[in-house]
Amino acid sequence: MTPPSRGDRAGVLAAAALAVEHADSLVLSAARDIHGSVAGRVHGVLDRVAGGTTLTHRAHDGIAGAVYGGLGLGLRAAARGLRTADRWGLGAPIEDTPRGRFVVSAVNGLIGDRLVAEGSHLAIEIGVRYAGRDLPLDPASIAGAYPQAGPDLVVFVHGLCETEHYWDRRSRPRHAERPGAPSYGVRLAEEGWSPVYVRANTGLPIAESGVALNSLVGRLVDAWPTDVRRIAFVGHSMGGLIVRAACAVSTSDDRSWTRHVTDVVLLGAPHLGSPVERSIARGVRAFHRVPELSPFARIFDQRSRGVLDLHDGPADEVAHVPHARYHLVAATLTRSPRHPLAATVGDLLVPYRSAAGLLPNGEEIFPGADVLHVPNADHFDLLNHDDVHVALRSWLVDAAPARAAG
Repeated sequence: MTPPSRGDRAGVLAAAALAVEHADSLVLSAARDIHGSVAGRVHGVLDRVAGGTTLTHRAHDGIAGAVYGGLGLGLRAAARGLRTADRWGLGAPIEDTPRGRFVVSAVNGLIGDRLVAEGSHLAIEIGVRYAGRDLPLDPASIAGAYPQAGPDLVVFVHGLCETEHYWDRRSRPRHAERPGAPSYGVRLAEEGWSPVYVRANTGLPIAESGVALNSLVGRLVDAWPTDVRRIAFVGHSMGGLIVRAACAVSTSDDRSWTRHVTDVVLLGAPHLGSPVERSIARGVRAFHRVPELSPFARIFDQRSRGVLDLHDGPADEVAHVPHARYHLVAATLTRSPRHPLAATVGDLLVPYRSAAGLLPNGEEIFPGADVLHVPNADHFDLLNHDDVHVALRSWLVDAAPARAAG
């Protein structure tokens, strides 16, 4: 009997199978190696005292090998069973709930490049998202999703391990005293912009994601119901770097959609790289030098190419759209960007100078760009913050007549 097909939609059981496989290949393997390394040191001392391999040593190795081997067989059997059940259509599609979409995006941020190489249905393919699903980029589908489509598009690109739903942060009321704040997209739609949300596989190399976004926006513009007049990008964290890479692909082509780009807004983007990734890299190198810790290092060695690309930030040759205005937003946990913590901790993940595009020698990566400092805020506050909304309105709405005249 042929199992029913759910198409390319991954199920909850497929995600569970992936988790079990990694529990076998990473967690169980690390536990076995750490156990073996520690036990080897202890038994080595006892063997030297006894003048040869002791019975206890042989018994320990035999029992440990049987236990870890049995656990590995059990985990692999469980993974096969879960995948078989998924192929038969058991279990709901994981993308049907916001929580499931969050899990898929988080997994893709961590190992998305490997999921693509393995042909996994859990691998995200970059797409325009509408109502929790990928929107086909044909005129009929876009017209149905955007019945009031206008000539001005604002394209939102999320950060590492995030989904398009992250832009809804604080948009729902938490209690009567603190009503929700409409998202940037909702507010800009009231000003005549058409908000477009992109979901990307943030585990892929940033340059590769940039090429994919470039192609996606080109297809979107070709199928848009009206002639496109302006395109503005709003990218959060790694999403800002993906936007930069996308705009750099074909800025010299007069037929490219980049000729419509008037504004690029980069929220907490690590233009100089991420100190978090650099700390992880240093820790991994140190762990590899200690036999008992090297299994943990191998776990962190599995992090995706997208994460590794955050070590130093984009290459110097990443071009800017020459006719677009760049707007950089940097948050700090402190009131002042000159506070020592702003230079180290920044917004918890990105230091102030990195988000503001300031090189160590004081040179600006984006000469003439607008720079907004958001005090007493963390990295994720930038997804929906009143100060940022005021700035977006100034940059995209109030400046529109002057931009059109120019």
